[in-house]
Amino acid sequence: MTTAAQRSNAHWIQAFLEAQAAELDAATNTQLAYARDLQGFSVWLNDSHFSTVSQENVEKYLIWCDRQGLAKSTRARRLSAIKQLFRFAFEEGWRTDNPALQISGPGRDKRLPKTLSHDEVDALLGAARAAKKDPLRTTCLMELLYATGMRVTELVSLPVSAARGDPRMLLVRGKGDKERMVPLSPPARKSLAVWLRARDTAEDAAFKDGTPRSKFLFPSRGKLGHLTRQSFFTLIKDLAVIGGVSPAKVTPHTLRHAFATHLLAGGADLRSIQTLLGHADVATTEIYTHVLDERLKELVLDHHPLAKDD
Repeated sequence: MTTAAQRSNAHWIQAFLEAQAAELDAATNTQLAYARDLQGFSVWLNDSHFSTVSQENVEKYLIWCDRQGLAKSTRARRLSAIKQLFRFAFEEGWRTDNPALQISGPGRDKRLPKTLSHDEVDALLGAARAAKKDPLRTTCLMELLYATGMRVTELVSLPVSAARGDPRMLLVRGKGDKERMVPLSPPARKSLAVWLRARDTAEDAAFKDGTPRSKFLFPSRGKLGHLTRQSFFTLIKDLAVIGGVSPAKVTPHTLRHAFATHLLAGGADLRSIQTLLGHADVATTEIYTHVLDERLKELVLDHHPLAKDD
């Protein structure tokens, strides 16, 4: 019988990832991040095996990561991956302890998320409507993203069934395969209906030529069968240029931040915003109160007469 020490570090990583996928339904991107972090740790260990790693080894690795100039968030993520690997090994009986259990993470830098003003969002939506290529699809994508605060992966992978029947709300499948309902604004509903008609017409024509119908709202001929995150990222950068908004400020996530910040500024409560965003913990949502505080502070400094230097 092969012992844990006789299994390679690569085997440990693979077994851990398979368990994550099976038991926790970990997303593909999450598994890839775990794989990169743990393979990097294994390389740093050189000839040392996971079965013999000590708390001191892990601490020295984190010090090395710090000296490489890695951000706190990156070091925290790597430590989390290492902790989870050794927790898995302990549960499997491959180790009698978790050498990373007592190590505290470096914490995270408190950086406020970038967001967009109402005018900047309007400029992006205007650029979408005026797009030379696929204006109906582009407008629908942008309207839905801003109206719902969806993550980009949730948006591009929406099933077409969710859009049938002129819905007032969309059922969204988020992180951890959790479902939530998000309401649609009138402009979002209108653009969705217009795009759906155009999409169905194109799908009907393709079906007559022997192409199977797509189950996605935003179909693609690529491997995933739907528009990719990368394609949408490129699209939104192009819209920023057309709309006169700094491309450095515009990502799919800044529109999600804009959705939350604008709701909060309009009087929505944190619990409601937490539900709409699909945050597991309201503490994650509270960051938007700080964003609003900063914007109010800037408003005072820019416009209050006593804030100006003589």
